[in-house]
Order: sequence, then C-alpha cells, then structure tokens
Amino acid sequence: MSEQKQHLLENLLNDSSFKNWVYKKNRNDTTFWNNWIANNPNHLETLYIARDIILGISFDKNTISEQHVTEKLDSVLNHIQSKENSQLQKPVKFLSRKVLQLTTMAAAVVLLITLSLNLFVSNEVIHKTEFGEILNVKLPDGSTAVLNGNSELRYRKDNPRDVHLIGEAFFKVKPEYATRAKFWVQTEDLQVQVYGTQFTVNTRDDKTNVLLDEGSIHLILENGESKKMAPGEMVSYSKEDKILVHKKINESLKHTLWRGKTYIFNKVTLQEVMKYIEHSYGLSTEFLEDKTKGIVITGGIPNENLRICLDAIQKSTGTVITKKDGKLIITNSNKQ
Repeated sequence: MSEQKQHLLENLLNDSSFKNWVYKKNRNDTTFWNNWIANNPNHLETLYIARDIILGISFDKNTISEQHVTEKLDSVLNHIQSKENSQLQKPVKFLSRKVLQLTTMAAAVVLLITLSLNLFVSNEVIHKTEFGEILNVKLPDGSTAVLNGNSELRYRKDNPRDVHLIGEAFFKVKPEYATRAKFWVQTEDLQVQVYGTQFTVNTRDDKTNVLLDEGSIHLILENGESKKMAPGEMVSYSKEDKILVHKKINESLKHTLWRGKTYIFNKVTLQEVMKYIEHSYGLSTEFLEDKTKGIVITGGIPNENLRICLDAIQKSTGTVITKKDGKLIITNSNKQ
C-alpha cells in the first residue's frame, strides 16, 4: 500500500464520523460519506478496507470465548440426550442422525443468542453520579461533560456524539470541522442539536431546561417543533405540560445557572433554591415558617460540598438550616 493510501486509511480508522457511516448511526455522517465516495471514486478500495477493519475489530472485541460456547453446547446436548433416552428405543442410525441435527441447531442458536446479547450489552457506556457527586467526563470524540449530582449520561461506543441525559450536565462540544458531524443530547422532552459549543442541560422537575453559553444550537422538541438558540438564551420545555419558555437571560429575569461547582441564582426564591439541593443531594426539605419560602436569593452558591452550600444559603437569607434524619429543616434565625 502506498504512503498516501496508508495515511488515508489511518485517518479513516480514527474518524468518528466515518465510523458512524460504517454503522449507519448518523444520517448527517451517512450523507457526507456517500457524497465523499461519489466525488472520490479512486479511494474506494482504501475506504472499504477501513470499513472492513472497523467491522472486524468490533466483532473481535465482542467474540464469545470458545470455553463459554462449549459449556453452553454441552448443557444443551446433555438435555437432549436425557430426553432421548427416556423415550422408546429407536434404531441407532436414526437416533444418531437426529441427535446430530439437534446438536447443530442448538449450537447455532446458543452462539447467536449469546453473541447478540454480548454485543448489545457491551456497546453501551454509562456514567452515573451519586448524590452530592460531581463528575468530569471526557467523551471519545474529545467533547467533555460535567455531570451534577444524581445524574446519568449514556451513549453507544459506535456513536459517542449521540448522548442521553437524565439530570443535569454542562457540555463543551468539540466541533468536527472536516465532516461537520453534529452532536446530539437526547432528553425525554427534546433533542439538542449542535456542532461545537458550550451549554447546560437540566432535566429536573419533569421538564428540560437548556442554557446556551457559546455558539448556536437547534432544539427539536418532542412535539416536532424546532427552536434555534443564540448565546445567552434559555429554553424550558415539558412534553407533558406543552409549556415552552424561550427568553434572553438578563438581570431582570428570574433564572438559575449552573457552572460546574456553582449555582448562580438571580431573583430565585429560597423554596426554589432548595429544590436544587434536593435533586443534587437526595434530601427533602421542610420550612417551619411559610414566609421563609419566599426569601429571594441573588448570587453564587457553591455546590460541591453540602455543608459549604448550606452555610452560604444561611448567610445570604438569614435562616438556620438543620439536617435531621435525611431532611433539611429551615427556620428563620430570629426564631432561634
């Protein structure tokens, strides 16, 4: 193989969008590479070699061990032999032929089922955080995600630019300049479609909130509607309530932002603030005075450590927060 073809082969094997074309997992990548093939027919041989290598590597990584197949086969054979012996005696030739047929069929079925299950299970990657845990995740394409507490991010190894989120995460997406391959974040309410940018997605309280920091993104809502976002905008949508909010973040707008280890509140009530604490740390809250719920908070609250977080809330609201039996009890400091 020439040096030029070798270089192209190496690039193809390391290109995530080309892998998407091989596995037919992304419509945009599939379209791109089909057009590329039409415009570069002289590279067809190298391209198909790369495709076969990727498919071969994928199969080899998930091949069932010979010992495992043998054990399964022996189990089936013993069951068949036991059943045959319990029936009326038949000619030896007929019995041997039947056992041989059943053996072949059983081996094929066991191998196919076990291999299929193994391929399905091993192809998914899941990152989960416990209550109060913050996790930095680097995705195979170079993009990163910071997961807040009690959150889950999952994707398939053969399509790492299509992730599913439950909870809250801050994303920095690495653009694919060569192929313009999109990055997708899927939630119960909508899909976030992006090339390369920074944004936050929150799926708490039976809705999805999206805040865009840099670049531009498209949202495809569960009802089929599409929304384009500009930097500094926030969209909130629930497929259950069919309520859509699309606003520009400013000083007068009540909102909550999350930046890794810090919550930034702007004119948010203490009751709403405590909802974020509940989601992140798995605690319930109880207000001893109703008027305390309406105290308004503006400013940053550290979120990495519960004690530090509660101390900051107490100082900014003039309240006392006591943790007892998995519950945060909130009262006005003047009552103490």
